[in-house]
Amino acid sequence: MSEFLDQEIKYLPGVGPKRAELLYKELKIKTFKDLIYYFPFKYIDRTKFYKISEIHAQMPLIQIRGKIQSFEMVGTGSKQRLTAKFFDETGSIELVWFSAIKWQKENLKINTEYILFGKPSEFGGRISVVHPDLETEAEKQLKPSGLFQGYYITSEKMKNTYVNTKTINKLQLTLASLVKGKIPETLPKYLTERLKLIPLEEALITIHKPENTHDLKMQLSG
Repeated sequence: MSEFLDQEIKYLPGVGPKRAELLYKELKIKTFKDLIYYFPFKYIDRTKFYKISEIHAQMPLIQIRGKIQSFEMVGTGSKQRLTAKFFDETGSIELVWFSAIKWQKENLKINTEYILFGKPSEFGGRISVVHPDLETEAEKQLKPSGLFQGYYITSEKMKNTYVNTKTINKLQLTLASLVKGKIPETLPKYLTERLKLIPLEEALITIHKPENTHDLKMQLSG
């Protein structure tokens, strides 16, 4: 295996010593190799967009383009939460955060278009999304063009320090952009040709960022 993959994970952009320690303690990920061989347990199709008027609480996951109209702090003490009114041309829904409130208030902007992804629920006759995934179009460019997003198992300790499946996904995409041309084939050529196998490097990159339905079916059937 390439020496490139033997590098400690702390040297990957976006990791650093503290995250590296957490990744090793919780997932036994110590090197670039450990990370690239940490595969998604499922994929989410991010190709479908809905209008707010189409949303109902029974939907598993939704994706919407819209803007934040306003913020409001609700409740006190341990029950305090941040809410926001999120709207498009067809209506509005409520966004809710129970943690990382300071970060949300400092980083999210009113009247800026965001892509929202999350699970809708209904409370008091109103549709809301708790702890939504929000990103601008520019931030979304890191994701594969096919938008089939890998989901990874993470521990509660990781989630509590904001190292969740989205974080792992971004680290995998960062590594994929650096690893090209650095993973040698491990099987003899006659065997890969006879079995019609794609190169190992291509397989490892594709499993983390399938670009289309053909790639996705290939990973799921493999």
